[in-house]
Amino acid sequence: MKTFKMISVGVLQDNQIQDFPLIDGIIINQENSHRMWILEMFIDQGYKELFENWKSTEELLEARVVISYPENEPAGFLVAVDTVQEIGDHISVLLKGRLKRARSQYAEQLLEELITEGLGGQELLERFEHDMRSRPRLKKDRSVK
Repeated sequence: MKTFKMISVGVLQDNQIQDFPLIDGIIINQENSHRMWILEMFIDQGYKELFENWKSTEELLEARVVISYPENEPAGFLVAVDTVQEIGDHISVLLKGRLKRARSQYAEQLLEELITEGLGGQELLERFEHDMRSRPRLKKDRSVK
């Protein structure tokens, strides 16, 4: 098994990424034949009902996780909520699932999309810088489920 620090996590809902501000988080590659990963998030208790609902419906969630360093590209996971546990004023949420296909060359793909939208010059530069910081879901990834 390998463990990594979880820097940020967001879940896709209605074609929007809902970010969950982490107090702490860890991600574990179980390195087993099922290629399973465990994501544990320590977050504000205000999200308890949402995660318990996802757990009860056994909904498969698409998560976007930045691992180890803030400048790393987000990794995509398909996960289900396994456990929601209260710890003081916070909750620990355990997600289990698999890594989606590698999301390489984000910058190049983003630039291609912005040029296709007809952006150029200073407008292109400003939008590219903004989107590299906010990491919106790429259009080609929206059609892949």
